[in-house]
Amino acid sequence: MALERVTELPELPARKTDSHKGSFGRVLLIAGSRGMSGAACLSGLGALRGGAGLVFVAVPSGIVSIVAGREPSYLTIPLPEDEAGRLHASATETLQDEVAKPDVIAIGPGCGQSQAVTDIVTWLYRDIDKPLVVDADGLNALSTLDTLPPAAGPRILTPHPGEFARLTGTDIKTVQQAREEMATEFAATHSCVVLLKGAGTVITDGHRVAVNSTGNSGMATGGSGDVLTGLIAALLAQGLPAFEAAQLAAHLHGLAGDLAAAELSEPGLIASDLPRYLPTAWLRMLAR
Repeated sequence: MALERVTELPELPARKTDSHKGSFGRVLLIAGSRGMSGAACLSGLGALRGGAGLVFVAVPSGIVSIVAGREPSYLTIPLPEDEAGRLHASATETLQDEVAKPDVIAIGPGCGQSQAVTDIVTWLYRDIDKPLVVDADGLNALSTLDTLPPAAGPRILTPHPGEFARLTGTDIKTVQQAREEMATEFAATHSCVVLLKGAGTVITDGHRVAVNSTGNSGMATGGSGDVLTGLIAALLAQGLPAFEAAQLAAHLHGLAGDLAAAELSEPGLIASDLPRYLPTAWLRMLAR
């Protein structure tokens, strides 16, 4: 089957006048660890500014107060933590109840690397049939497995070139020389959507491919990808299919970065600027 090259953006999620917060979906973000509370906050802000109706941020108990204090609009869920402040193996027991509530789940930003994190990511990927976004340390967890487990539901993987190199057992140079080809082959083989970050972010489900045109070098800063994770999850929660959610999120994320850089400069841009400029990016999109 020939690969379809997608150049048009998907339709924006509909927002009826008689809607309520449940109309726009529930997002559960599993993120953060000691010293990495910012990743959880940024992904939560990305989901909120992405239009999700309710956002739950589940983090190790030791950083709940930090994450909750950053933003009153999302809800926080404390999870058991190990001695290093990462998710404890027993967090799965708490999550057994929590994963039944949201429409979409995302995991990985700032989680750190441990066997418990790997086990939780594997369980979600293999056994939970809700849409799942896997980023950052979630991807690092998957890369430690001999083979990617079969997916129980829609999956979006959002690697940067280094993470994708680990997932594919190659190196960054190889990835960068064949970004579209490698991302497409991986997505087709594993029946998932791949969003391969970088200049000209590649989005593919193995049958279709889109290359994002927004964004700038100022977005090459810690935490930028965490905002994108939340944004993708929010669009999924509002009913967009996986490929379309990833494509639209990449465009909005980059557009917010372009708007921020136009006022703040590319060198002066930081990740927390992106949620602040997402509303303006939405306005640009709505005015098309």
